[in-house]
Amino acid sequence: FTLGAYLETTTLDLLKEALFAGNLPKLRKIPHLEQAITLNEMLKINIRLSHQIQAIDYSKYEQLQFILQEIGRMLGGWKKSLL
Repeated sequence: FTLGAYLETTTLDLLKEALFAGNLPKLRKIPHLEQAITLNEMLKINIRLSHQIQAIDYSKYEQLQFILQEIGRMLGGWKKSLL
């Protein structure tokens, strides 16, 4: 239960940081993007942990990891475009 609540909170925080970055001037976006990237990495680790403790099955784990990798690529590309 605690891990699920943590994943939910972290996901919402990631979304919040991405929304902040989208609504700020160029120079103020980078800290929020960096925070979103960090949150994405934390989600990947905790999804892996969820799979290891058998809280989620392999197919769900694989789907979530694919989605989080894609989000990571998009955030990284966004950050790179600002530098």
